Amino acid sequence: MDASTELYTEERSRLDETFGEIERQRAGIGPVYYGNDFVEQLLEEKREETRRRLALLGSEPYFGRLDFQEKGKQSEPSSLYIGKRGMDRTETGEPYIIDWRAPVASLFYSFTGGDAPVAYEAPEGTIHGEVHRKRNLSIRDKELQRVVESYVRGGDNLGLSDDFLLYRLGEKKDNRLRDIVSTIQAEQDSIIRAPRHKALIIQGAAGSGKTTVALHRLAFLLYQYQGQIRAERMIIFAPNAMFLDYISGVLPELGVGEVKQTTFAEWALDRIGTKLTLPDHTDDKWFSLAKKRPNIDDETPGRFKGSDSFRLWLDGKLRQYEESYLQDHDFEAWDRRVLKASLIRQWFEVEYRHYPLAARRERLIGRIKRWLDMQLNEIGDPKIRKEKTKTSKQKLRTHLKKLPEIDEVAFYRSLFDQPNEFVPSDIAKETKNGLKRGSAQPEDLAPIVWIRKYFHGPEGLTFDHVVVDEAQDVSPFQITLLGSFMVEPSYTILGDLAQGIHAYRGVHRWEELASVFDENYSSYHELKQSYRSTLEIIEFANRILPFTDTGLPPAEPVFRSGDPVKLVQVANDAERLAYIRDFIRDQQAGSMRTISLIGRTAEDCTKLHERLTAEGIDTNLIAEGQSHYRGGVSIVPVHLAKGLEFDAVLLLDADRDRYPASPQDAKLLYVGCTRALHRLTLLHEGEPSELVTAADSQQ
Repeated sequence: MDASTELYTEERSRLDETFGEIERQRAGIGPVYYGNDFVEQLLEEKREETRRRLALLGSEPYFGRLDFQEKGKQSEPSSLYIGKRGMDRTETGEPYIIDWRAPVASLFYSFTGGDAPVAYEAPEGTIHGEVHRKRNLSIRDKELQRVVESYVRGGDNLGLSDDFLLYRLGEKKDNRLRDIVSTIQAEQDSIIRAPRHKALIIQGAAGSGKTTVALHRLAFLLYQYQGQIRAERMIIFAPNAMFLDYISGVLPELGVGEVKQTTFAEWALDRIGTKLTLPDHTDDKWFSLAKKRPNIDDETPGRFKGSDSFRLWLDGKLRQYEESYLQDHDFEAWDRRVLKASLIRQWFEVEYRHYPLAARRERLIGRIKRWLDMQLNEIGDPKIRKEKTKTSKQKLRTHLKKLPEIDEVAFYRSLFDQPNEFVPSDIAKETKNGLKRGSAQPEDLAPIVWIRKYFHGPEGLTFDHVVVDEAQDVSPFQITLLGSFMVEPSYTILGDLAQGIHAYRGVHRWEELASVFDENYSSYHELKQSYRSTLEIIEFANRILPFTDTGLPPAEPVFRSGDPVKLVQVANDAERLAYIRDFIRDQQAGSMRTISLIGRTAEDCTKLHERLTAEGIDTNLIAEGQSHYRGGVSIVPVHLAKGLEFDAVLLLDADRDRYPASPQDAKLLYVGCTRALHRLTLLHEGEPSELVTAADSQQ
């Protein structure tokens, strides 16, 4: 029996034993309880959680083995099997499968070889010891598919863990992002296990797994801080609804539910609770303007209203409004029955000073009404009391009209009614006109929610942890706003400046977001290794990177070689369409499960979709506002492709007109190229973009 067969036989035997243990535990749970006994209902909740955990373990119980010998303890190493969820033995209660989030499991990710002693942090302190063996195991649908001996103490250990990583990276994709729990790398693991009370800002190269790392971090925090944080008080902000659909399977695969996943616009509009609408997608307009005005990023309403200086100006206006809100008017119910303005002010400014403005207003109104009721109750004659009630209630309604309704949208609109020294006149005019029509721009949402919170308080909303994905597209104001719903900063903020295609409303440098936090409560991390694409694709994209004007270092590819990047020129539209048809056919024949045709604009993509549909070619058009990613053959504008990945990509119209050599277009082209996992082709008619020729010339 050769060594590989012996390894397989050993692990197959252990796997069969594991399935037997899972079935014994399943059988011991008992039937589902449907009765009304409260205690039994609570017990049933725990039993159901056990059923879900065992169901998760039932098809893929673990993915790794670590033989660890603790210093000063056992004479022989313990074989620790690492899985997505933990499980103890029925008879002894000893750990049988170790949850990947457990302290000892960190060694599986941090250990990269060598015979030196290792250590991990546990609740009881630092545990020292030695790793004797590390195995990667691939189990799918109860079948042991692959066993890789990644490390054996005293052996050759020639990078076999990398072999397992490449095996996993080479798998074809479907229409969902998957967990990476079996292949988490050391630099990713350090971010996942970082302390809760921090704002982590993560600059991650395209394909570095930053989104998946953030999702795994949520699962780790729930495990590590049980009883201190709850899943329902965690929230993920993603760029659009389709991306949310794309990542929706990761947390359930990790056994985590109830984490809210949304977009900032959806969340903000829900907080405001008005009929404000957002305009149609305006990216194409800004991309067009950027060609004519290279410095437009610094002049846009998005950058202006998302700045910390705008927030501070807004705070000043709010304080002025609150200080002048109450006017000095006595309330005279009838002759010689007067509630003095000084007493009203005493109630408002002293007794109710700790309440937000809306609550102060409501409490003041209630206090005045109670005062009036007391005065009326002193009148003994029912006839006179009835007369006084009618007249005094009318006077009260008139008096209370001097207390304006608390409305965040109305207040915000009033800020732009008159010219002022702070807001540029064109921004003020555009904002005022839009709000009069009931339309807000995306950059208006954070200020309006900020005003609402000032007026009403947090309204019971508290975050234990916030994830902000594609954070290069958010503003400092948004981050400050979200932080105001937390007792202390607990963020995972991730993005890639090289993919900052919405720079007209986002940040240009991470320092803009870091400045929001005290330096003791934030940390900056970089993920440079790119795991998504082949060596050839990453190197091609890296040659576009200098044109983005971000100063970022090139991504570091995993050595997974594939086909060269192709640059194809067509003579005319008919030849272009024929090539697209052939590309789809060839990739499908080559077992590429997800194929993308990436266009420059939404209009371009719509036209192409109509033409291919007319020819009987089945494709899925990805458009703004779409909530589901279906996989298969997709047609997507480049600005909506960010965050997605495809087995094969055909990037259309890579010519000088559609992708001129500007930082904005370089970012778009970089995004388009880095969507490809295995194959990338760029198609152009006429002169190719200078960005493309610069990248292609060095292949």
